[in-house]
Amino acid sequence: MYKRVRLKDTVEVPPRHLADVSPQLVKRLLQDKLEGQMDEGVGSVVSVTEVHDIGDGAVLPNRPGVYYRAEFDAITFDPQMQEVVDGEVVEVVNFGAFVGIGPVDGLLHVSQISDEYLAFDDENQQLASRDSNRVLSVGDSVRARIVTKSIDERNPRDSKIGLTAKQPGLGKHGWLKEERQRREAQAGD
Repeated sequence: MYKRVRLKDTVEVPPRHLADVSPQLVKRLLQDKLEGQMDEGVGSVVSVTEVHDIGDGAVLPNRPGVYYRAEFDAITFDPQMQEVVDGEVVEVVNFGAFVGIGPVDGLLHVSQISDEYLAFDDENQQLASRDSNRVLSVGDSVRARIVTKSIDERNPRDSKIGLTAKQPGLGKHGWLKEERQRREAQAGD
């Protein structure tokens, strides 16, 4: 889930910028330092949006810059357990599909996509059902629920998010639309 949060952090201002320590400069330095980083408490920092307060600078021995404590707003993405998310399939492999959900990818394991057996088609990079002719490919939009999460703060790209789509209302958007139309047709009979 995306959130707007107020955070505090310390930023180093290089000597060449000490004549103009402004909110714009501190914002840019915070963006360079934090955007794309993962924190267990707030999730992944997507964007630093506004600097509210810049404290007094501190000099550290044998360091050329001056360190300022800043209070700022940021947009973060923090996937929550059991949260329903929409995303796009970014990669299909023999054991499932990776789904882009915000700044991270979640794994939709082949066993969590459908009750049907899905075979991996390496040539076309897709998972396909022989029974219903349903296909899951790169670029498909899906709705899934987060069932596991393991956040790696040091290497955010190594964070693991597990997804499921085996419940009513979850799955490939095209499949959900077909199911809605089928139910509406049955209700009209």
